[in-house]
Amino acid sequence: MDESRRLRYLRLALRVFGLIFIFGVYPLTVLWPSGWTWHAGQSDYLQMIMGIYATLGVFLLLAANDPAQHLALIAFTIWSSVVHGGIMAIQSVVNPEHMGHLYGDVLALFLIAGILGYLCPTAARISLRKAVA
Repeated sequence: MDESRRLRYLRLALRVFGLIFIFGVYPLTVLWPSGWTWHAGQSDYLQMIMGIYATLGVFLLLAANDPAQHLALIAFTIWSSVVHGGIMAIQSVVNPEHMGHLYGDVLALFLIAGILGYLCPTAARISLRKAVA
């Protein structure tokens, strides 16, 4: 894929993921609680995580305008999705009542990380050495 096409798809992905984080997480918890809600009902935890993801969504929308200037945010989105999804995957396997999450929020986070990592390999490879220098 050439760079101009990759950039176009990256901008689109940042916008789509931003909108999903802002407007999609809550409806998914209502429509598919076994794949998106870890506690019964609208817990304090769920409100907190929705607030965090909605905030991330706003910043992803802003980053879509000039992704090269927001590599750290894109890297954070990639790697925090891998870590969050990995932890939830382990918790789903260990606690059989949460197995539905493997096909819901766990899979979604890995897809987001994979798509952004493919479209923005520079962010996926971000070096800690460069960040500290």
